[in-house]
Amino acid sequence: MAETFNIPQGSKADMYADLIEQAKSVVSTESDVIANMGNVAAMLHFTFGFWWTGFYRVIDGELVLGPFQGPLACTRIGKGRGVCGTSWKEAHTIVVPDVDQFPGHIACSSESKSEIVVPIIINGDVKAVLDIDSAQLATFDEVDKTWLEKLVKELADKLV
Repeated sequence: MAETFNIPQGSKADMYADLIEQAKSVVSTESDVIANMGNVAAMLHFTFGFWWTGFYRVIDGELVLGPFQGPLACTRIGKGRGVCGTSWKEAHTIVVPDVDQFPGHIACSSESKSEIVVPIIINGDVKAVLDIDSAQLATFDEVDKTWLEKLVKELADKLV
C-alpha cells in the first residue's frame, strides 16, 4: 500500500519537524536503503521546492550518486573534492551561501547557486551525504543545518 505524504506548512522549523515525523513513518517498515533515500529525497524536495535534492553514498573510496530529485547530477566525487567531498572528508555539515565562492566547487550545473551538504555518520564513519542545492543565493541557514542534521541522525540506520 502506498504511503501518503502531506506537505508540511508553517515556519521552516515546523515544516522540518513535521517532515521528520512523516519520514520516520515512511521508512520505518522499509529495509531497503535506496528506497528510503529516494522517498526522503522526494519529501525534502517537494516540501521546500529545492532545485536539487539527493544522496551520495560512500562506495569503494568515492562518493557515488544515489537517489535524487532534480536534473542530471555528477556521478562520482572524490574525497575532499567540491562541497560534497569536503563534507565527507571533514565529517561535518557545510553550508555554502554562494557556490561560486567555494574553492574547488564542482559545477554539475550553472543553475546551482547555494548548497548544503550533511554527512550521514555511523560509528564515526561517513557512510553517505545528503546534498541539497538551490537556484537562489543564500537559501540555507542555521535552521536548515540544525534540522537536516537531526533528520539524518534520526534516520541514519534506515539510509545507509
